[in-house]
Amino acid sequence: MQLQVMNSPFNQEQVELLNRLLPTLTESQQIWLSGYIAAFNRTPSSAPTGIIGVNQQAASVAIEAVPAVAQPVISKEVTVLFGSQTGNGQRLAKDLSGKLQAQGFQVSLSSMSDFKPNGLKKISNLLLVVSTHGDGDPPDNALPFYEFLHSKRAPQLEDLSYSVLALGDSSYEFFCKTGKDFDERLKELGGKQITPRVDCDLDYDEPAAEWFGNVVGNLLSETMKLSALVSEVTQAVENGLTAEGSGYSRTSPFGAEVLENLNLNGRGSSRETRHIELSLEGSNLQYEPGDSLGVYPENSPVLVDTLISTLGWNPEEPVAVNKTGDVRPLREALLRNFEITVLTKPLLEQAVKLSSNIQLKQLLEPAREQELRAYIKERDLLDLVQDYSPWEGSAADFVAILRKLPARLYSIASSSKANPDEVHLTIRTVRYAAHGRDRHGVCSVQLAERIQPGDTLPIYIHQNPNFKLPANPDAPIIMIGPGTGVAPFRAFVEERNEIGAAGKSWLFYGDQHFLTDFLYQLEWQKWLEKGALTRMDVAFSRDTAQKVYVQHRMLEKSRELYQWLEEGAYVYVCGDEKNMAHDVHAALATILEREGGMSSEQALAYLVDLQQQKRYQRDVY
Repeated sequence: MQLQVMNSPFNQEQVELLNRLLPTLTESQQIWLSGYIAAFNRTPSSAPTGIIGVNQQAASVAIEAVPAVAQPVISKEVTVLFGSQTGNGQRLAKDLSGKLQAQGFQVSLSSMSDFKPNGLKKISNLLLVVSTHGDGDPPDNALPFYEFLHSKRAPQLEDLSYSVLALGDSSYEFFCKTGKDFDERLKELGGKQITPRVDCDLDYDEPAAEWFGNVVGNLLSETMKLSALVSEVTQAVENGLTAEGSGYSRTSPFGAEVLENLNLNGRGSSRETRHIELSLEGSNLQYEPGDSLGVYPENSPVLVDTLISTLGWNPEEPVAVNKTGDVRPLREALLRNFEITVLTKPLLEQAVKLSSNIQLKQLLEPAREQELRAYIKERDLLDLVQDYSPWEGSAADFVAILRKLPARLYSIASSSKANPDEVHLTIRTVRYAAHGRDRHGVCSVQLAERIQPGDTLPIYIHQNPNFKLPANPDAPIIMIGPGTGVAPFRAFVEERNEIGAAGKSWLFYGDQHFLTDFLYQLEWQKWLEKGALTRMDVAFSRDTAQKVYVQHRMLEKSRELYQWLEEGAYVYVCGDEKNMAHDVHAALATILEREGGMSSEQALAYLVDLQQQKRYQRDVY
């Protein structure tokens, strides 16, 4: 039976916590827990009865058999390394380190880029938390360690115990590839798993928590395993808090009022870019330039209604929206809780169980992998149900295979020092046609078409420690951000203007047309006049016979750019990873070869060194 607020003395947060724990306990663990709580209360008259179906007599046996509180005999050393592009992996690694330290472990926490791999042989327990970026690539700060481990210099690690938490997005072909690569390589080198690798999709909270629990449990001695678990749960119940704390967060978003919603593009532009201003008043949310804002969107009502109608479902049918048993009407759940605009291979592998269509089964055959990839691209759940009917099972069965609707992360385009209690975003509206239908970006079109000033959006701050201004305000900075990639640099310049930073700043910006697509043109001109922005180079690709992009402007200014690098400039890149960021990286290498007289290997090593010094930072997607 699921605990509910109305049938127990617990509040909602406590109920959710207990409902996550109780189904995982064995019968012996239930008896132990009952005895633990009885002993915790100290008096026989107050010992709980009927807890988890265990009576007081069984509890008494448990008290005699097991000490109420066990203490670790010896501290162990654990190294926790993270590879993180946007900060999720770093936050999770920090949380894990705190839990281990609370259990008496000596923990060394480091990014993979700061870790000296020659010390691997000295490590007994290694935990890796790593994301996969782009088309199966390691994050920037994981690359040096990844390359070392896969080189001939990597040592044999027979004495190493390790585990990997992999973060990724199952809509990409190479889901969690970096974590899988680390796991396989450590195994090849002789390492032994503390607990099996866990691959997390965008909704990573529950699988990450399960991995945390397994790691802590397996690192602790047998007598400490359950004691640590019960202690943590007891403390959480007593405090009435979730692991996220009492403030607004990813799992407890703030309803921010929309103050402004403007189109930045001029008349005649083929693009629509929204400038969104949100109120943070009363939230106590704090952010820094370089951080992102998570926005929980809603699916298109038209798409939801068409999907329900196609399958003949009742829009008011109650369906579960999480593992704790919360239910909502089907239409509301499809609007707010579940992703319906992206198809993934794991989704089709579950959907085939609800279909009697032989063609869908054939599509999932290993020999048709390329055809499957082609089908998944730019199609949604409506395509799937229309293309491979008939479908069996209830609406609840179908909803159960869908993943949660993830928040959309947008680079923050404002400085909180210049805009107290506000946060600004720069969002390009996504519209395109594919497979005979018009398609829309879930969040961007909601903001463009269905959100007005006065409405509220569920949001949270996503801190990104890997994309930050230099601690020294006198340090020069070079910012490269075409299109909406300029958003964080508006925050950078606004911040440096507000604090009166003396460091030079140089912005490379590009878009399609000067007259209609020059985002924040008047603000850049104002900051150039004031000196908050030292120089700016622009590239408008459709205004010339031959397309010109930001990397071309960089190459044109190669001598000056190299001088800035030699003077200690920090380089920041924001925007599309697959094309722009790759081309900018190549341009930087060319500049180092041309102006610094370096070989291609030396130029690439120079850039790696800049990354390790945190002087070359990227916020790419």
